[in-house]
Amino acid sequence: MNNQIKISDQPLNIQSCIDWVMTPQSGGINIFIGTVRNATKGKIVMRLEFEAYEAMALKEMHKIAEKAFSKWPVQKLLIHHRIGVLKVGEVPVIIGVSCAHRDAAFEACRYIIDTLKETVPIWKKEIFEDGEVWVAAHP
Repeated sequence: MNNQIKISDQPLNIQSCIDWVMTPQSGGINIFIGTVRNATKGKIVMRLEFEAYEAMALKEMHKIAEKAFSKWPVQKLLIHHRIGVLKVGEVPVIIGVSCAHRDAAFEACRYIIDTLKETVPIWKKEIFEDGEVWVAAHP
């Protein structure tokens, strides 16, 4: 498997992720970039805080990658997730997939982000002007 999976407390570099996932054989490259938005359900978001059970999170991310390689003709796959305090506009997650054809790249990328949010032990706290809440987007 040709993959790059990491959890980091440092800013994620979008361009280096795109550069890494590109191959001469790939006609379809799909990149999902998750960003911190400025509002949730009408409340102003000040920042997000991400925490992870890192060893288990990496293990689950590798399982997701293995499944994606088995379901689609993926050439390269990247999953980067950030932990720590993130401000509005910062990037907590980047998913990159390259395949010979676009349909497989789109499908694999959607599978990866959807499954990551369902199974990987990374937790998100939203901090608002008037309080905070742990979001059940991850287990």
